[in-house]
Amino acid sequence: MTTLDLSPVSMTPVAEPRARFRDLVGSEWLKLWSLRSTGWSLLLAALAVVAFNFGTAWDHYRYWLQYDAASRAEFVANDMALWDAFTYNAALVLILASASMGAVAVVGEYGSGLIRTTFTAVPARGALMAAKVLVVTVVQALFGAVVAGASFWSTQAMLSARDIGLPLTHPGAARIVVASALLAPVCAVVGMAVGALLRRSAVSVVGSFVLLLLLPAVLTDRRHLTAVLAHATPLHAWQRLADAGPRGGELFPWTAGGAWLVFALWALGGAVATVLAVRGRDQ
Repeated sequence: MTTLDLSPVSMTPVAEPRARFRDLVGSEWLKLWSLRSTGWSLLLAALAVVAFNFGTAWDHYRYWLQYDAASRAEFVANDMALWDAFTYNAALVLILASASMGAVAVVGEYGSGLIRTTFTAVPARGALMAAKVLVVTVVQALFGAVVAGASFWSTQAMLSARDIGLPLTHPGAARIVVASALLAPVCAVVGMAVGALLRRSAVSVVGSFVLLLLLPAVLTDRRHLTAVLAHATPLHAWQRLADAGPRGGELFPWTAGGAWLVFALWALGGAVATVLAVRGRDQ
């Protein structure tokens, strides 16, 4: 007759090894790219951003011979070719696209219910969300670098046909490209924070729009308080860094170093808020 072994040794559960952070990063990378919408969203957003910039440069190229001599001289003297490298409208599209993709990266799992399975497999929510933030930041940084580089190359190549294009080594050119490229990951991380707090796709996208686009639009530079608040937004920080023309006429001027600091604080704050929002709440 066979007897069951009920000794304490046989009843001891086998502890599974804790997931390493690099494993979590790899899992989040695969999870992000397993969605068809990821590639299509990045492609369409890139085409839209580059098209806005190229269209502005095309207008200057097309009507250049119709400008008077004074207008041409002003265009060259003020380095206005750099303004075409990354336009304000293109920045608005980039902000909305990156923030939306960041929000969906978090909210998508809540909407599908996959987040329960994820948290069951990996109870360390903080490490899991940190890995997600890292993956989204890297993808958006690459996306920003591609669109900023493509925009600069295409616009300056177009203007060079009129001998008014500028190289990347021109003073202020590299700063515009870098600032425009970094705008994407900064806004994507902010969108992740909004998504982690609101946890609904449509509401998160609207919340990102209000925070990153609508709020900076209503803040003016005419009063000190509103000027300080405006300077503390990513959109106004990008404008300060991308301004290639002569400085002057500002009631409350600020430095490029301050604008870089705004970028860093929003990225850091968004990452911390994303991790803490998930760690401190139930599924």
